[in-house]
Amino acid sequence: MNWTWDLRSRDGGMNGLEHARALTAGGFSRVLVHAAPAALAVRVTADDDTVVARGDADRTGDYSPLTLLELRDGGVQRSEVWPDDRMHGLPVVLPGGEVGVLTAWEHAPDRSWWRWSVEFSNHVGRPADWAPDGQRLQR
Repeated sequence: MNWTWDLRSRDGGMNGLEHARALTAGGFSRVLVHAAPAALAVRVTADDDTVVARGDADRTGDYSPLTLLELRDGGVQRSEVWPDDRMHGLPVVLPGGEVGVLTAWEHAPDRSWWRWSVEFSNHVGRPADWAPDGQRLQR
């Protein structure tokens, strides 16, 4: 089963603005979001339109280039992160809705720069839970 991640900024206009509408395989309890808005509404639905999780996930600390969203008890928990090796293999949702898998991350101790790599793959027809052979994923 695939999941659709609807991420909307609650700033701008009466209903906010879409940040990303992304499709992942089902079962991911954690995803990274690049350049997440400070005021973020999250809704995750399954192929049959069942709501997996929803909630507001607002930034409470300093900005970081990647935000970790964790699904818990039907809601969403947010944290600003500077990834380490334990986050390699997590999906990364980019603004607009592309999704890749984090393969590498490094940054300066003072966080003045960062370098990262994301792997992209896809399949015609979007079969549920598809991943290419050898791809390292974390759910």
